[in-house]
Formats: sequence, C-alpha cells, structure tokens
Amino acid sequence: MLKPRKPSRRRFLFSGVVAAGALVVGWGVMPARQRVRASHPLPLTDGAVALNGWIALAPDGSVTLAMPRSEMGQGVHTALPMLVAEEMDVPLAMIRLVQAPPDKIFGNVAMLRDGLPFHPDDSGMLKSGAQWIVGKVARELGLVITGGSSSVKDAWGPMREAGATARALMVATAARDWKVAPADCQTEAGFVIHRSGKRVAYGALAARAVEQNPGEVRLKQPKDFRLIGTPAPRRDSPAKTDGSARFGIDARPPGMLYAAVRMAPSLGASVASVDLASVKDLPGFVRLVDFSAALSEHGGAGAGVALVAASYWQAKQAALALKIEWKEGAHARLSSAAIFQEFAARLDSEAGYAYYESGKVEGVSGAASTLSAEYRAPFLAHAAMEPINCTAQVKDGGVHVWVSTQSPGFAVDVAAKVAGVSSDKVVLEVAMLGGGFGRRLEVDMVAQAVAVARQCQGLPVQVIWSREDDTTHDVYRPAALARFHASLDANGNVLTYDNKSASGSVSHQFFQRNLGLPPGGPDKTTAEGEFDMAYEFPNQRIRHVIVDSAVPLGYWRSVGHSHNAFFKESFIEELAHAAKVDGVDFRRKLLQKHPRHLAVLNAAVVRAGVAPPGRAHGVALHQSFGTIVAQVAEVSIEGKQIKVHKVTCAVDCGIAVNPNIIRQQVESAVVFGLSAALLGAVTFKDGKVEQSNFHDYPVLRMGEAPLVDTVIIASAEHPEGMGEPAVPPVAPAVANAVFKLTGQRLRSLPLTLV
Repeated sequence: MLKPRKPSRRRFLFSGVVAAGALVVGWGVMPARQRVRASHPLPLTDGAVALNGWIALAPDGSVTLAMPRSEMGQGVHTALPMLVAEEMDVPLAMIRLVQAPPDKIFGNVAMLRDGLPFHPDDSGMLKSGAQWIVGKVARELGLVITGGSSSVKDAWGPMREAGATARALMVATAARDWKVAPADCQTEAGFVIHRSGKRVAYGALAARAVEQNPGEVRLKQPKDFRLIGTPAPRRDSPAKTDGSARFGIDARPPGMLYAAVRMAPSLGASVASVDLASVKDLPGFVRLVDFSAALSEHGGAGAGVALVAASYWQAKQAALALKIEWKEGAHARLSSAAIFQEFAARLDSEAGYAYYESGKVEGVSGAASTLSAEYRAPFLAHAAMEPINCTAQVKDGGVHVWVSTQSPGFAVDVAAKVAGVSSDKVVLEVAMLGGGFGRRLEVDMVAQAVAVARQCQGLPVQVIWSREDDTTHDVYRPAALARFHASLDANGNVLTYDNKSASGSVSHQFFQRNLGLPPGGPDKTTAEGEFDMAYEFPNQRIRHVIVDSAVPLGYWRSVGHSHNAFFKESFIEELAHAAKVDGVDFRRKLLQKHPRHLAVLNAAVVRAGVAPPGRAHGVALHQSFGTIVAQVAEVSIEGKQIKVHKVTCAVDCGIAVNPNIIRQQVESAVVFGLSAALLGAVTFKDGKVEQSNFHDYPVLRMGEAPLVDTVIIASAEHPEGMGEPAVPPVAPAVANAVFKLTGQRLRSLPLTLV
C-alpha cells in the first residue's frame, strides 16, 4: 500500500503563498536565490571543467550546456543554446547538451510568476509585489517544467548570465596570463583576442579559469548580438530526419519486457475481477499487474491492469483477450449534456469570481441597444503523435525511468513514491517528446510503469498505450460555457461589457495531483483571454465560475486562451456588426492606448490584402503568454464544408531569438488550432468518452492545411512565449470569416454549418 504523502518544503512554500498570499516580510525582502551557481555537479567528460552550474568547457573548446527543458518540437534545443553561444562568443556548433542535474537553479520561474491573475495593463504595487514573492517561491521550489510557452522567456536571464560569466572568466584568465588589462581584450568564435593581436582558444584557458574571479559580468546589448535574431538551423532536425533521434518509446534497456494496458472504461470505475486463465497460456505472456493503487491520484489513467509479455504485440493481444469485470463508479451516468446543464445553472445562480472590473456595468444610462450571446466549447484531447509510454526498472533498491516528459521533477517524485524509495534513488532519462501540448506535464504513465516494473523481478518494462487508450484516458482541455452582455449607445459605442463563464479548473486538479495541494481559490487559466484583453471598454466586468469536474482536466496547448479567445473575439465581431462598423476599424478604435496591439493588427491586415472573389477574410487579435498575435483567415464555403485557404499571422513576441523557429511554431499552432476549430470534440455519455481514434477524433490532414504567412514585428522588448500564442486566434478568425460568407454566427466549437 502506498504511504500517505508527507509534507515537503516545496508544498509548504507553495501552499503558503496560495493560502496567505505572501510570506513573512523578512523573507520577502531578501534577495532572490541566484540561478548561476549550482549545488549539484554537471556530468563531465573529456577533461571538461564546470565554469558554473550551466556550463562546462573542455580542452578542445567544446561547451557542455545543462539543458533543463524538454524538446518536443518547439525548438528549445536550438533557441536556448543560442543564448549561451551569443554571450560566450562561441560557435553554436560547439555546444553539446546534457540533461540538467536536479538543482533549483533550473526551476521554471517565469511560468509560475505568469500564473498570477493580473491584467497586463496593471502596473500597481500589488502586482509587482506578488510577482516578486511568487518569483522567489518559484526559485525555492525549483520546479523543472517545460510549459506555458516559457522556456526562452525564463532562460533569457540565467542562461545569458551563465554564458557571460563564462566569457568573463576566459577574458580574466587570458589577461592575467598576458599581464594586460581585461578591458584591452575581446572575444570572438571561442578565442580571447588582445588588441596587440595575441589570441588564445578558450579550451587552453579552461582548467585555470575555474580559479579566477570573473570580475564585472556584463550582458550584451541587443545592438551587439551576432547570433540572437538570426535564423540558425534547428539542431534537432538532422537526427529526426535520419531516424537517429531517440524518443521515449525508443528506450531499449537490456532484457526489456513490454506491457499493454486495460483501463477503466468509465469515469471512476474500478477493477471488480479478472480472469487470469483467459490469458496465462498465450504466447509470450509473463504476468498481469493491477496498477490501480498507484494511479489513485494521477489523472487520466485511473484504475486498471497491465499485461506484461515478451513483445508489445503479445502484450496487446493479451490485453484484448483478458476477461475483466468492472465496478461502476459514482460518475457512471455522466454526460456532456449534463455537464453543460450544470454550467448554465451555475451561471444563473452564482456571481462568480471577478478577475477584472473597470467602471461599472449596471445602471449606466444612454444605451440605445443591447446585445447578448452565449458561447460553448467542448472537452479536447491532446492527440500527440508519440503514444503515451514509459519504461521503468526497479532493481537493487533503486528506480531507472526512461520517459518523454515535460515535468521531470514530478516524474522523479511519483517514481520514488510508487517504488517506495527516496527520490535520490531515482535515475531519470528524459528523451525527446513526439508531441507534448501539455499532456506530458502529467506523470500517470510514470506511476503506471513503475508499479508494473516492481512486479517484474528487476527487469525493465515498457508500458505503451494504444491510440484508443490515449483518447479515452486523457486529461482533457476543459469544456466551457460563456455568456456576454453589452450595451451600445446610438453611435455604436460600447457602453458596458459584461462577460461571465463557467468551466472546471485545470490548475486545481494539476496541483492537487502533483503537489497534494487542496483545490481552492481563483485559477487564472479559467478566465485568461477574457479578463486580460487590451480593448479599452470604459465599463467592463469579467467573471468566472469554477465548477468542480469529475472529468480529469489537464493543460492543453494555450490552455484557457484556446477557447476564451474564440468567445471574446467572436463577440467583439458581433459588437462591430451591431455598431455597423468593420471589425478591424472597430478594434482599432478600442486600441488607442495599446500601440503594440494596434501595430500587430495593422501588420496582419496589410499583409493579407484583399480576399479573392468567393472568399472572405476573418480577423482576430489576441494576446497570450506575453505575445500579441493577429490573424487573418482566408475562408471559402464548399457545400457545408468550411475551407481555410490561408492564414496570415502577425506576431509581436519581443526580441525574436530565432525567426525560423517562430515561423515554425506559428505554422504548427495554426494547424493545431484549426484541428480543434473545425474537427475537435470529446464528448461523454454514461461516464465514457465516445471518441476513440482519429476516425472520430480527427486532426487536420496535410491536404486540408492552409498556407501560413507569418509577419514578425521587430521589437527590443524582453522575449515572450511562442509555442502557444498562435493557437487561440485561429477559431474566431475562421468563425468571423464564415459569418461574412453565410450570415451564420457560429457560437459553438467545433465550427459546423447548419
């Protein structure tokens, strides 16, 4: 039996902030924990020496960089080394990556700090103070997570500082050797160069550099960048092209067995009985393991059993043949219809939490007309191409795990808990991810694999889910219902804007699963994209009602923005229509104090030009993860089918570290967002997911993908997120084009003509 979770320092810190809103004043005003020097050594080979917690240097000049973020196609294994190469003045090709050791300096500070529910325009002391405190807490927690479009944003400071510190050490060492002033030296391509012409390679200085004081460390100014801002080729592309890239499912430790699973078919169901005789004589069959206890706290997997065999095919055949009886749970009759009925009832009866208020929305005089609308969005699955999998070995008092994960810290914690060992007995190898989209923030597959491996006498076991397993046992993007009410004066000006929505809370569930925190309080992700808009309505109120969800919920690419942008940008277009004003001009008038948003909107519209005959342009503007995105969707209608031919996208993401990667992420996000906008819906009936595979949960095919044209706005601002921000505007841009073509205002996703 699993032992109860013991309180930990990080759970105490996190719950203290959530419950009290601040920590003691004395601790709060102390300097934040530094993020350059580590308490755990870097793995070193070939005579390399560690210059700080991030960087080691070998005699041949090659640089080893600790990589704390997972590569799942978003390009971090290229973009982040660019930051270090820039500040160190070394060729990008000289940097090799190693998995970062467990250390707090690698924790993702930006993601937690950005989770605070403050409006982007808020510049008050409360916001800055809360960000300071949460930033300090994040440094103490040291949660190593890849998510929230935060990798470049979070690394921008510490990785550049680590690189600049290493460069300063090289200069200090060479200057001492030459008996010259450091100011008379410069660096280039891995060399220190004196103004006299003398030069020395970094590698020749490495062993002595660790004994030096770097002196004053200065980061480069953007005007001095040589690498940042260039379209450097993706470092992971060659291996993915020739097949040598290793994903989680490619793990092959010696003696490995395979496991297929049978998981509870309905929410909350449990194993009643199994007939071992139905499978024990099948070829290659090894054993049956009930992993239900290990999965009691973890997400989509729930109760079930694993069938272990010598090959995956044999394991899968055993899983199909197993006679198993299930005991229904409390939610065996749950349906999507009932969930939306509860949303509506709660919106009728509850005021909700006000995430943002400006002016007043009641008792305002001068209204010539009013406009109301209700929007809805369904649950969505992640549908990553690499099947859910994890390989684990429990042997000699330790655990070895091979997995594609976005949250290695949580993976280590759950592996240790399930195996009954301390976390320092867990060795975790993080592979490339064949798609993450938030699904691999979860660690249910790790708990499952370790529970199975415990019963396999020290042999490693690879657990693989089928596509059906994945679709029916995901942690889903929440379904949501939103209501809008606005009033306009006789000139079409919006006097009041009132928005209230209802959904489950991803964050409540996620932190309860992974940190043991009790659910409660507001959750920014439920209302993000609604309360934090840039439009300058004089009187506005944005509220949300959290409805506890029996359906397991998880972070999905762009999280609440994914549906709230559809709600908000569609209703903005409805207001423009009611005001008898073009949607673009309507938005321009509401952005007079937001020049960056206005510039992005104008750039997209100008680049898109005029729609060809028989087609229409739909526009949407949305900010998420710090990045402003405007999209123009070029759409036609063929029968009852919505055809998207082209999406023009303008983005302001601050400094563009690698323009090629930005364009790739925009293209990926548009296809991902269109799949949801036109095709995606997970529905429940009798407590079961009705979809199972790509035939009834389709994604956009190559022949359906539009041309994507991306405009990157030049900026000197701090880099912001780029993996997710181009997802949210797709659905409303298409819906707004459909309205122009048909007169139908589609208020429910996926978009379907009637």
